[in-house]
Amino acid sequence: MHDPIPMITLPDGRKVPALGQGTWRMGESRARAEDEVRCLQTGLDLGMRLIDTAEMYGDGASERIVGEAVRGRRDEAFIVSKVLPSNASRSGTIAACERSLGNLGIDCIDLYLLHWRGHYPLADTVAAFEDLKKAGKIRAWGVSNFDVEDMEELDALPHGGNVAANQVLYNLARRGIEYDLLPRCRDHGVPVMAYSPLDEGRLLHNSELIHIAKAHQATPAQVALAFLKTRSGVIAIPKTGSAERARENRDAMDIHLTTENLAELDRLFPPPRRKMRLEVI
Repeated sequence: MHDPIPMITLPDGRKVPALGQGTWRMGESRARAEDEVRCLQTGLDLGMRLIDTAEMYGDGASERIVGEAVRGRRDEAFIVSKVLPSNASRSGTIAACERSLGNLGIDCIDLYLLHWRGHYPLADTVAAFEDLKKAGKIRAWGVSNFDVEDMEELDALPHGGNVAANQVLYNLARRGIEYDLLPRCRDHGVPVMAYSPLDEGRLLHNSELIHIAKAHQATPAQVALAFLKTRSGVIAIPKTGSAERARENRDAMDIHLTTENLAELDRLFPPPRRKMRLEVI
């Protein structure tokens, strides 16, 4: 019997699981497409109903994989997609959203993000997001790769306070956001989505993390995800194309790290003591 996946409350009151599914690089190979669809469906079966994608991933192919995975079970999924900054003008954002909806085969995106900042005025992108909400094309909007200064600029804009999430690079090896960005997001009720929570697989080979994992009869990946579970207001979105790995990710929610475990992780992966530049991949 699994422990329940912790839930994170969005600003509009909707609840999403603290463990979701990433899709970066999905859809790039036809040979893997069937396995990728099956993997996402396995994740849905296990309660990892938040699925993150973007128009950039495979030039829409990832969105099409997600669309196939949720066909016939749309109500079970919470779908996140993103607009490229090169498309993020007021009219361009609306057009990009329409394309994503077509790729996904759905009528409404649950959470629509600006992938990172570009040359278009942020106010224009926000205005487009609000237009899309009014039109029923998206339920909420957010941002990605925004640091504290970006969030402050966003808050000062008309409707900028409607931001529902900030997706950033965050894992045991990259804890810079803990100094100021994560506390600020918490103070403003904005959940943080942690992309690359396994540091693109590098954490899986850390010998000392492997030692801690063995004590829990777990994998290093599961310990890394269990660590993020202890961070309030954080949603981890690991990507895998394997149904077996999806099950292992879900099992990470059954791991309860002790105070001693967390102290050891702090020793191995020290939290920041000063402001650090926001890391991106």
